[in-house]
Amino acid sequence: MAFAITQTCCNDASCVSVCPVNCIHPTPDEPDFGRTDMLYVDPRACIDCGACADACPVDAIFPVDSLTAPLRAYAGVNAEFYADRRAPAAADPAPNFHAWGPPVFSRDIPSDFAPLDVAVVGTGPAGMYAVEDLLLHTNSRVTLIDRLPVAGGLVRYGVAPDHPSTKKIGETFARFHRHPRLRLRLGVEVGRDVTADELAARHDAVIYAVGASSARSLGIPGEDLPGSVAATTVVRWYNGHPDVPADVLDLSEERVVVVGNGNVALDVARILTADPAALAGTSISPAALARLRTSKVREVVLLARRGPEDAAYTRPELLALSGPGEVDLVVDAHDPRVGAAIDAGVAGGKASLLRGVRREPVDWSAPPAHGRRRIVLRFHSAPVEILGDRQVRGTRVTAALGDEEIVAGQVVRAVGYRGVPLRGLPFDEATATIPNSAGRVEGRPGTYVVGWIKRGPSGGIGANRACAAETVATVLADAVDGRISRRAPGLVSRLRRR
Repeated sequence: MAFAITQTCCNDASCVSVCPVNCIHPTPDEPDFGRTDMLYVDPRACIDCGACADACPVDAIFPVDSLTAPLRAYAGVNAEFYADRRAPAAADPAPNFHAWGPPVFSRDIPSDFAPLDVAVVGTGPAGMYAVEDLLLHTNSRVTLIDRLPVAGGLVRYGVAPDHPSTKKIGETFARFHRHPRLRLRLGVEVGRDVTADELAARHDAVIYAVGASSARSLGIPGEDLPGSVAATTVVRWYNGHPDVPADVLDLSEERVVVVGNGNVALDVARILTADPAALAGTSISPAALARLRTSKVREVVLLARRGPEDAAYTRPELLALSGPGEVDLVVDAHDPRVGAAIDAGVAGGKASLLRGVRREPVDWSAPPAHGRRRIVLRFHSAPVEILGDRQVRGTRVTAALGDEEIVAGQVVRAVGYRGVPLRGLPFDEATATIPNSAGRVEGRPGTYVVGWIKRGPSGGIGANRACAAETVATVLADAVDGRISRRAPGLVSRLRRR
């Protein structure tokens, strides 16, 4: 019986490297890697060895015959990925075992090269993949810095608390915090406790993995009204981020509008409608859980500019939302294009996944009907104004027959993350990134970037592995070629004094 990869896949590709028959794709050297919703096991080639399940850092891989009811659909999801691909031919090597041999470390630098002193700013996945590469494949010494008192970045403060398996990859990263060639410095902020120039002066290289910590703007009237909040703030709120107060959300009204329908929007909708008792055993912030226990929210509306065939969420996240549970999923049938797209959707496509979901027109001028809590998907609806005088009272959206008002007491803007400038470093306002070439910061020898501040807010956890590998390769090439000056150590003692 084959294995199957399920919802919490992080695209890390640890499973790919241990599979003895090369049956997990896309692999890091294939064009689709980092672009698909998840990785997939080929049921025709899987030999049921279980090596992938043992290596998975987020417990996302299970035997098909042991999948529980909420996960059974993933047997088909994995198989569908290979439906149009060539089946293994009799002439093919069977099985297609990897060629085993002595370990080769592609990140090694010459044996007589003195160890590099590298500072990595940011303890999220991008920074930790860079740290892993440096510690395992070079003799570098690393100073790992984060402005917050707890390490983890988006793994700690950006993953929904009801996704504990995804958060487990943080345990994989944390083992490097105790590495003998790493010094961890938490509560140290670049620009406040130490400048970019000071870091550069005391390290051979500095890698910034500071992510994209702000939210994109809608650019519509009313966006700054009380009751209009960014999804980035909501995510930090339920994860207990120290910068976010417990009362940042108004949960006194029955309907919340979420602008956007990506995975973060789905996370927000799911948490706001969940039974607080079900969240009690998770890593949710105690303050947020206390607020949810008294919440009056019974309906969350997800607004999407385009149709269901172009939805921004991934298939695994929608499957998790549409499974059996205490919250109903409904499609607003306000526009005939929505139903037509669902009925005509190709097998395995995002639109076709909604065929079993109830469709009905919704009266947005009235409060939600009493009964079960629900999440409403409304497609072909772009917000044009957030309504209210001193407090949000709704939003005006586009509709098939003209603009329409949706009465709501809270609007959450889930339209993406955005990088912010870092004092002392260049910044491209158009892309909200630090200008770079293969991770090398323009005009700053010895300074590098990785992750979202390098490439923009795209790709999940695993996409940062290839991104970090590119940046570390650039660092090592510059060091060997003499493009960076070797520095005198001394920052650690200065940070300790501060």
